[in-house]
Formats: sequence, C-alpha cells, structure tokens
Amino acid sequence: MWMTKIQASVRSMLLLFLTLCGTVSLCQQPVKEGLKLEDISLHDPWILADQPSRTYYLYTSSGRSFSSDHHSGVVTYKSKDLKTWSGPYLVFEVSTGSWADPEAGVWAPEVHAYKGRYYLFATLNNYRKPLPSTGIKQQDKSKGTHIQVTYNGVGEHLRGTQVFVSDSPAGPFMKILDRPIPPFDYMTLDGTLYVEDGIPYMVYAHEWTQLVDGSIEAIQMKPDLSESAAKPFYLFKGSDAPWLADRHVTENTPQLYVTDGPELYRTKSGKLLMLWSSYREGLYVETLAHSLSGKLIGPWRQDNVLLGDDSGHGMLFRAFDGRLMLILHHPFNPRFSRGRLYEIEDTGKSIRVKNNLENVPAKILKNLGSNGDIDDKKSGSNEDQ
Repeated sequence: MWMTKIQASVRSMLLLFLTLCGTVSLCQQPVKEGLKLEDISLHDPWILADQPSRTYYLYTSSGRSFSSDHHSGVVTYKSKDLKTWSGPYLVFEVSTGSWADPEAGVWAPEVHAYKGRYYLFATLNNYRKPLPSTGIKQQDKSKGTHIQVTYNGVGEHLRGTQVFVSDSPAGPFMKILDRPIPPFDYMTLDGTLYVEDGIPYMVYAHEWTQLVDGSIEAIQMKPDLSESAAKPFYLFKGSDAPWLADRHVTENTPQLYVTDGPELYRTKSGKLLMLWSSYREGLYVETLAHSLSGKLIGPWRQDNVLLGDDSGHGMLFRAFDGRLMLILHHPFNPRFSRGRLYEIEDTGKSIRVKNNLENVPAKILKNLGSNGDIDDKKSGSNEDQ
C-alpha cells in the first residue's frame, strides 16, 4: 500500500512538472555551479560584462532538450571572475508561429546593452521555406557568379539575424518584430551591433552558400533596433584576404569563401578594426581587417590572421579590471567545441594576443607572431585537439 502511495505521489509530481514545462515553454535544466570553460560546450560564444551587476554573462546556443516542445534557444552562464561559472540558464526560445523553424537551431547569439535595455541578436533558420530558385540578383560582378549551393541537403532558404529585447541580461528575451533585420531574400548570419555617430547598424555575414564568395555587409537600423532603416551596403568579400593567396589558382571547380562572425572594435588611437572568421587550409581562423577611413563604410583592408588552429568566431570585451579580453571557440566542430579566453593588447595600430587564460598548448603559443597570428603549419594544425 505504501509503495502504491509513493508511486502515485511521484506520478503526481512528474505530471505537475511536465504541465508547468508545457505551460512555460522555457523549461530550465538543472543549474551547475563551479564550472570551468572546458566543462561548457560552446560555439560562437559571447560575453557581456554587465556593469550594474558586476557579472559576466556568457551566451551560447541551447539544444532542443532544454524545451518541452523541442524548440531551439539560447542559454547563459554567469561568473564573477571569468574562472568559475554557473548555469545553464535558459534566456530565449524560438516561438511557434515565427518565420523561423523552432527546431532549426539558433546561431551566434549576442547580447548588447543599449539605451538602458538588453538586446539579443540571434541568427535563425527555416529549412522548410526555400528562397526563389533564381537566388539573389548579383549587383557586383566582383562578388562572384551565383551558383546553387546546398547546405545539409537544402538549397537557399530563410536565414537571418533577428533582434529580441529584455530588461535584464538574464532574459527572458522577447521579439520586437517577427522578421530578420536584413532583407528576407538574403541568406545572412552572425549579425552584430555597431553604433557610429549615434546611428545603430547591424553588420552581418552574407552567406557563401548564396554568393559563393561570401561577404560582410551592413544595414542601418531604426533607433529602437526593431527593423532596418535603409538598404544594406557592401563592406568586403571573403576572397579579399591576402592570406588566401594560395587558393587563387585556376581550377575547374568554384572556390568557396566563407565569411563569419564580424565584430567591430576601435583601438586607443581611433583605428577601426573588424574581427571576422574564415578558413585557411581547411581550418577555422580568427582574422582582422581595418577601415582606411576610420568609418564603417570603409574602404576595408585585410590584415594578418590573429589566431588559427581551428579557432574563431571571437569577440572582444573589457573585464571589470580594465583588461581587454577575447573569447572564441576551438575547434570548429560543435560536438567538441569549447571556449578559449585570451588577454589582448591594444597597440593603437592593431591588437595582438598578450597571453592566454586557458589550457592552450604551449606549441601553439610559441608560434604567435608579432601580430598575434599562428602559423598552422608550425603549430601542427589539429594535432592538439
């Protein structure tokens, strides 16, 4: 009899839990304390150093297991010292009825403090909504000839960065408008916020899967970040990188140039830099470009690779003690990807890696050049994974 009562009680508690998770779709998984970066699966990491709370928020995509409805979302981890973390805390979930497929994943979540509120920039997908077969109309022949490319067996489809808002860095983040900021017929990703002369812009990557030679572009946003305020404009293309010269050969197949993860930073001397990622000899890299005019419009010139060794999609932030920090993921494969944290030196002309704060193999660090770049051939490429 007592066993029957216990079983009934357990069933009642389980039913209550499932009912609550079904009603409040943000179904939180158990929070863990004392986590190190190597304990956390991270891809496209983003850290917000929140001054009001003196707390670091580390954002990354969450799997569908976080949701009772199997929806994709975003989680955050919290830290006071960048050494130990607690989490995950679910802060966003793709809703049913959106233009995006709730099960298709969230990429490259970023959270920006802007005008007293917190804005989540998240790249969403819908493989079930293909774009017209003609693809985007090429305006600039220098950007390459359109070739149909499939991704996970699917051709061109809806993909773009949408903006969500919250009064707290811990969420929950709610949609402003149900659409991405760039045009719907552009396959775009990794949108980031940049404010110049008081005007907000989204800087994003235009997919190589649509252009073949991927590009970095920008679009002016309305002051409330709800939607675009003008037409997008072109900044540069992936093949502009001089360290890709070894790929500029004649072949009977098209060369594909990836552009990922743009983020802008102004040095102490006023020079405008852009961090972005691509591939060199099959490995992911974090690289730099700079604006000759010091303005977003450019023109942009490419610099050396900042970090190689299958590492990339980095972002810069200021620690509470004033240090300039870089976090990125390594390796690219999401199943094994973890965060790497570096202290960065602002030289005025550029930035360079000062030292690492994680367990980065010494053979990689010893191959850092004067600009902080790594020679993948010297470091042994992926041997340290």
